[in-house]
Amino acid sequence: MSIPNINQSSVYTIHKPFGNAEPNEIQGQKCISNTKYPKPLFAKPTIIKNSLPFTGYYGDPQPLKKLFWICCGRNDIYEDDWTNQHLYIAGRYRWVNAWPTDLLKRTPEQVIQSVCTLTKPHQQYPGIPPYIPSPDYGDKWGRFANYIEINPRAIAKYDGYSISDGLMSAMKILPAIPPTAGKCANCVILSQLYPSLGDDGSVHDNSLYCANLHSGISKNLTSPGLFGKMGADEQVKAFNDMAHMLGLKTGIRMPLSAGQLKVQGKNFNWYEHEQAYIDACIWAIDLGFDSIYFDSCKHIIDLNGYLGVGELPNKDQFAYILHQIRERTGRHDLSFIGEKCNDNYVFKEMGLTAGTDWGKADNIDSVIHESKKQAWNREYAAGPEVSNDNDYGENTFETRLNRINSCLWGYEYPEDKLPSFMQLHDIIPLSPFTNTHDNMMYAKKMSGSDAWTDCERHWDGVFNTSNAARQYTENVYHLFENAIYN
Repeated sequence: MSIPNINQSSVYTIHKPFGNAEPNEIQGQKCISNTKYPKPLFAKPTIIKNSLPFTGYYGDPQPLKKLFWICCGRNDIYEDDWTNQHLYIAGRYRWVNAWPTDLLKRTPEQVIQSVCTLTKPHQQYPGIPPYIPSPDYGDKWGRFANYIEINPRAIAKYDGYSISDGLMSAMKILPAIPPTAGKCANCVILSQLYPSLGDDGSVHDNSLYCANLHSGISKNLTSPGLFGKMGADEQVKAFNDMAHMLGLKTGIRMPLSAGQLKVQGKNFNWYEHEQAYIDACIWAIDLGFDSIYFDSCKHIIDLNGYLGVGELPNKDQFAYILHQIRERTGRHDLSFIGEKCNDNYVFKEMGLTAGTDWGKADNIDSVIHESKKQAWNREYAAGPEVSNDNDYGENTFETRLNRINSCLWGYEYPEDKLPSFMQLHDIIPLSPFTNTHDNMMYAKKMSGSDAWTDCERHWDGVFNTSNAARQYTENVYHLFENAIYN
């Protein structure tokens, strides 16, 4: 069935650059002028897209530049001194090494300039490229990638009873994620893109294992301050452009259980809403994502231990869905990940790229053995986990470091590396008073200080601010640095 596309922004007419930019010098700082937007207003829509069937992304072709203009009223990008003072350098690779609370309290202007500082060519001015493609690591990059899941609601802006700006908070964290080294991509997976079935955008929101398709982007993610200036789809595209600038791949988590899905608030079933599901996945790809993590995917062929609500697609139907996503987007480099999917050949036949059901990585020799066992298959592999969305935070820092080491080094030959899976918590630890599973199940407002605003108190409380946690993050960076030099 054809679902009206109600998700996209109202801005359709794109803006032309005023001409070639020339470097300017302001207050002794050098900058470069980028494509300019008319200062007073953006162009009004020339078409009512709500009446159109689903066709894809209609937003501004340079959403990151547009976001920067809206946030600070200028196009000139300056080198960020704070970023240069908080660098982790591994050869030609650089990322930010700072307290997570400091990262979350940076302004959008500072974050964008930070990314431009990290990615600027040597002895050149920082700037936002006019075209930001997804980094090219080959069509089979997902078979070998390191997947890192970020829950944007957990780090969003809490203000009274409302939750917002989850995308912006995730963007603030991106500079602290180690970049991709060589052909082994690091891929950031967002736990949520579409609204949940609860009170989306409020502290009463519930499980992120549910999604209301074709009902816009979750209010947990978007910024009220951009309302009327930048569409929700453009905000998502800006997030993806920023990640791609940093050399990261991106993806989203999608439920498969019919009882955990709705279409514009109506109950979902796989007989009637197959096309609606395909369209929702395609729209995510059109917004710039490179991968989709399918929840409960193992249970398509094995219902043993299934805890979801409602029916799942059958294996032929699911294979058709993945085929349609690739064909209709023209993206044959997409990575599809199946939760708890092992090395059973049927998962490869369905079109999956990676599976997460090969245990924990406590023993590197076991990971090496599994790497050899699956080396013949260059299109699909089941890889080890450091932790997953059901993590209750009980594992020690030493256990997590050992697992990350096994994930990054568990092979005899680099070309046989297995995909690996971890949470942001495995790089930047969460507070001992929360965990990834709680954050998936409900909105959890934290309070870690006596700061004036709810959002600052939440940001001060959501991460572990102990010296031991800070040292742990630096130890994780050392492991990624060693992998970079391999």
